[in-house]
Amino acid sequence: MAHDIAPLVQQTADRLAGKQVGAVVAAVTPDTVEIRGAGSTAAGGGRTPGPDTLFEIGSVTKTFTALALASMARAGTAGLDEPLADLLPTTASVPSRDGRQITLQHLATHTSGLPRLPKGMLPTLLLRPTHPDPYAHCTAHALLSGLARTRLGAAPGERFRYSNLGAGLLGLALARRAGTEYEALVTREICAPLGMTDTLVTVDPARAERSAQGHSRRGRPRTPWNLVDLAGAGALRSTATDLVSYARAQLDIGPVPPDLAEAIRTSREVRHRTSPFAWVHLGWTAHRLHPRQGSHLQIWHNGGTGGFCSFMGFDPEKGIAVIALGNTQHPVDRPAFDLLRTLQTEHAVPTG
Repeated sequence: MAHDIAPLVQQTADRLAGKQVGAVVAAVTPDTVEIRGAGSTAAGGGRTPGPDTLFEIGSVTKTFTALALASMARAGTAGLDEPLADLLPTTASVPSRDGRQITLQHLATHTSGLPRLPKGMLPTLLLRPTHPDPYAHCTAHALLSGLARTRLGAAPGERFRYSNLGAGLLGLALARRAGTEYEALVTREICAPLGMTDTLVTVDPARAERSAQGHSRRGRPRTPWNLVDLAGAGALRSTATDLVSYARAQLDIGPVPPDLAEAIRTSREVRHRTSPFAWVHLGWTAHRLHPRQGSHLQIWHNGGTGGFCSFMGFDPEKGIAVIALGNTQHPVDRPAFDLLRTLQTEHAVPTG
């Protein structure tokens, strides 16, 4: 018999609401889904956030970008080992090092050698750490102009170096190859096949009233971020309901279109080890807990924007997933990881 996970999910949401203006937490097991909210969608007003409240999910977007790559690779419209330069305008200049070119797989695993931020952004953030929209200037022209003046910190494929720039360029390149915008690419490759209707870049008026207000750490309202052509690094908005569908697909629970299931397997087959116990897949970070902690597998990604934080983690061996969304610039990782580990150790229902 499956354990009643609802109290655990509510306790985690309540715990997060102690640091967040509002939060929504979801948990998935092979036969159960629970979604609970706490706090408010806006400081000084609003309502309790719920399954269909929209949040900026920040860098969790990168997992969608990487899965779009895996999907296109499966379809033969892009290659994991294809050079980035092949997908950009012929006038673009892509840096290389030690005779190695940056490939799409390098971008999806943060092993391209590219810096974390686009050229010229770091001084801006250091001088104005509370900039209301730091990526607003990241048009394709600006990104490619800066790329031509960028030096790689390591040869491509050599070492892990987390890069918003790399993930954004991957999204830009894939959208260009597909002949569409990034949002339409993600919808076509992932969201439409999974019935995810609330995962998008641009929030229309009909969804605006379901959108949570973002807040600074001190609870002050923050304006939405617009990543322009760096969208693949962190521009998506989503809901707990949609992300549950995404998590179930990652766990291979329920109906998943065969092509997308194959793309998910492809994304998981790629590994770049970052330590004896940790590695990266296409888009995801993974580690195995110490035997004293149960040796459980945890695959995860978090995200943060000017007014939101997010987390998604799962264990495909046990069919367990946890999603946490908050509308404040304060990490949600610790409570989310605690819930994930609790479900793995005490409430997991093995799939085998």
